[in-house]
Amino acid sequence: MTEVLIKRLSKNIELPKYETNGSSGMDLSANIEKQIKIEPGKTSIVPTGISVSIPKNFEIQIRSRSGLAAKSQISVLNSPGTIDADYRGELKVILINLGNKTFVIEKGARIAQMVLCPIVKAKFKEVDNLDDTKRGAGGFGSTGLK
Repeated sequence: MTEVLIKRLSKNIELPKYETNGSSGMDLSANIEKQIKIEPGKTSIVPTGISVSIPKNFEIQIRSRSGLAAKSQISVLNSPGTIDADYRGELKVILINLGNKTFVIEKGARIAQMVLCPIVKAKFKEVDNLDDTKRGAGGFGSTGLK
């Protein structure tokens, strides 16, 4: 297990934890004093009350919670959001309401999940030509639906 340092910015917030032994993500909770209402089609940036020190060559990805997405059509807008290893500010989550009803976030509500992921750095080498493949330059939808 990789150690990640975490700082609680509010004494009223629970620290993230794995809910089951098989969980890959830890839930993030809303650190708010009054409820936030997200109207259909609108977004809100929700503070979590924590900051972290991520080890070099890792990132934290912020992802939607499946239950919120399935039941309330609430998603992380830039999913997955990336928290870089050198960022030390408060973790905040950009939520979007893709449903047709106003969504209300209460203090302490679990709003997203974070997953620690390794990073592989690339070294780009400029060339005049790339190798040929069967797909070639075929883009969106080029491999069909079935």
